Parts: sequence; structure tokens; C-alpha cells
Amino acid sequence: MPEDNDIFQRAELLLGEEFMQRVADKRVIIFGVGGVGSWCAEGLVRTGIRHLTIVDSDIVCVSNINRQLMATTKTVGRVKVEVLRERLLSINPEAEIIAIQQVFSEETASAFCLDSYDYVVDAIDSLKDKAHLLLTACQTKATLFSSMGAALKMDPTRIKVAEFWKVQGDPLARALRNRFKRNGVFPKRKFRCVFSDELLKNKCQGPTASQAQVNGSLVHITAIFGFTLAGLVIRDIADRQNKGC
Repeated sequence: MPEDNDIFQRAELLLGEEFMQRVADKRVIIFGVGGVGSWCAEGLVRTGIRHLTIVDSDIVCVSNINRQLMATTKTVGRVKVEVLRERLLSINPEAEIIAIQQVFSEETASAFCLDSYDYVVDAIDSLKDKAHLLLTACQTKATLFSSMGAALKMDPTRIKVAEFWKVQGDPLARALRNRFKRNGVFPKRKFRCVFSDELLKNKCQGPTASQAQVNGSLVHITAIFGFTLAGLVIRDIADRQNKGC
């Protein structure tokens, strides 16, 4: 079995031995491991994150295969976080990967002890649950990064990073801001988001009216969103090291 030094030697060449130890000590939690969150998890573990918690309530279905890391014809029907945990441990068997099959919501929020993490990554789809996570995470010491909508997009060059209140052209960010204003409750601090201002339309009819709206999405977009979130975490660790934090 390869040693950690063998697995991460290319990262260490670029980032340095001290930085790799810092990365290994950080605790990260990702909420939502679908088309965005699964690739974020992969990027983090491949760059040396050893303490990672992944949270998602779903099982793998056929429609996930086009964009989610752990979704294949062989994993359909299995619990997403369990399949992803196996994948991540195959990259680094020494990592501590905690898989939680649960929805983050107002009712379950207290079970996650967000103050015990250095980084919180939001890749939740549900507007209500996403809003509550943003509000909750901003009350902790953890650094928060969030993904806005990755569906209905094709152009990777339009993917950007901005502070939440400066995100433009994204319907999910607009809906979240409207929700906060309507309820009169706002995140207590700033946080950065990955987003794209591109907005295409579905060219085929989606699910029936009794089902939730489903929009088309592509792996090269969702993966870039996920890898960008991972990059934000890694860059933040580097920035804090340079500042002596």
C-alpha cells in the first residue's frame, strides 16, 4: 500500500511539507454530494484533506450517472455517501471519511456540530435547507463556501467566484436573497460562492407536474463547480499559512 508521502508528493512539491500537514489537520464537512459536492470531495481528498464528513440522504439513481462522481451502472440503488466514502478511501485509505445519510434541515441542524469543523461546504439543492445552512454556518467559526445553481449551463468560462451578495445572474442566489429579506434574517458574515451567470433552457419536456422541477445539467459544469469549491478551501488554508494564522 502506498504511503502518504507517495500519494501527495506532487502536491507537496508545489505547496510544501508544512502546508501538507496543515491540510491533513483540517476538518471539512460537505452538505450535498451530488453533481457538485461529489467532485469537491474528490478534489479535497486528492489534495491531502484527511478529515472529511459527507452528508446526503439520497441513493444513486440512473439519472445521476451523467454527472455524479460515484454514480455508475454498478452503484445504482446504493446510498450515495457510502459509495463515495468507498471511492475516497480507495484514494487515501488513511483518511477519516464520515458518511452521514441524512438531510440537513432546521430540524436536524443541531446534530452536526458545525463549530467542530474548519470548513463548511454547501452544495445543497433545496432552497429552504440551503438557506438554513447558510444562516447556521455563518454563526460558527467555520469558513463557509457555497455553490449556487449548476444546472442549465454549458459554458465553463462563465463560472466565477464572488461574495454572496455580489453574485449576479444566478436565480438560486436571487431566491436566497429574497428569502432572507422577506424573513428579515440574514447571514451574519460574508461568504464566497461559486456561480455562473449563464442560463439556458431545457430543450425537452421534464418530469410530470406532480414532480419537482428537474433541469438539465452537464458533468463538465458540475465538476468545475465542485473542484472550484475544493480550490477555495485549499487556497484559504494557504492564505492563512502565509498570514501566520
